[in-house]
This record gives sequence, C-alpha cells and structure tokens, in this order.
Amino acid sequence: MRKELLLFPFHVMVRPFSGFWDLKYDDMGNLRIAGAIVFLVFMSVVIQHQYGGYIFNNLNADEFNSLVQMRNVLLPYFLWCIANWSLTTLMDGEGNFSEICMVTAYALLPIAVILIPNTILSNVITQEESVFYYFFNGVAAVWFLFLLFVGTMTVHQYTVTKTLVTIFLTLVGMAFLLFLGLLFFSLIQQMYSFVFTIYQEIQFRN
Repeated sequence: MRKELLLFPFHVMVRPFSGFWDLKYDDMGNLRIAGAIVFLVFMSVVIQHQYGGYIFNNLNADEFNSLVQMRNVLLPYFLWCIANWSLTTLMDGEGNFSEICMVTAYALLPIAVILIPNTILSNVITQEESVFYYFFNGVAAVWFLFLLFVGTMTVHQYTVTKTLVTIFLTLVGMAFLLFLGLLFFSLIQQMYSFVFTIYQEIQFRN
C-alpha cells in the first residue's frame, strides 16, 4: 500500500476541505484504511474504559464487556452510513456508499488520536487537573463533528444549509432504522415463541 495513502487520513485531519476533495475526486480514499481507523477507534474506547485513571473511570472492570463497546462503535457508524446514503440518494447527493463509509471513518480519526494519549494522561493527573482530561475529550468530539460536517458537505457537494439539514435528517433516519431493527428482532422472537409453543403442544399430545 502506498505510503501517501497511509498518511492521507492525517492530512484530512488538518486540511479537511482539500483532503475530502482529494478523497472524492483524486481517489485518495481507501476502504481498508477506513476499516482500520474504525477498529482503532474501537480499541481506543476499550483502552480508555479499561485503563483510564480511577478518578475518571467509574466502570467496574469485572463487568466490562468489549463486545458491548464494539456495538457502541460499529452500530452508530453503520447506521450513519446507511441512513446518510439512503437519504442523499433522494436529495441529489453525489457521494456513493463507499465514499460515505470512508468519509465517516476518516472523520473519526481525531477520536483515536486523542483518546489514547488522554487515557495515559488520566493516570498521572489529579482531581484538580481533571479539566485538561475533559477538555481533550471535548476537543476530540468537536474535531470529529467538524470533519464529519465538512466531509458530508464535500462528498455530496451540498451547501452549508443543505448539509445541516441532511445531518439532522440522517440522525432521524438512524433512529428510524434502529426502531425497525428492534421491531424486526421482536417479531422474530415472537415467531420463535409461537413455533416453540406449537412444537411443545404436539409433543404433549403424542
């Protein structure tokens, strides 16, 4: 893999407008790197919950479940990509599904870059210095949201207003998809209970 492709996500972090433009029109994005960034974000969240300083970490290590953390990272990521793609195909968006996946993943990079050093910092600072810990977590969140906004605007070639409307509707779409998913699994569970009850009834009669 070319070195410039590996370093490109860091270029996007500091120069998002030209970076996302190059991702879309100069073929600088890479799905494998996007997947690696999402995995890195998952690992940084796990490390923060598992090894964060006791002043900032109220979780019980014995009850920690990495699968739950994986769900908390992967589910919003894919819900966002699916909802955004479904919506923008109806709103004249120029981005395709793979570009949306790459833009979203590249926008997540500041979280991984800041969370891991911040976890180390949380083990050496005192309660009085906790403002620095929360400040850096806030910087990671704001940086991610800014990159996601610029990426959405660039990949779909939207105006600022249309991008804001699209982001709001995408969040609504995510909630709708989540509702449909829960409804689907609830129906599957009820069908399973119904079939199992019939099976037991047949067994008793025999």
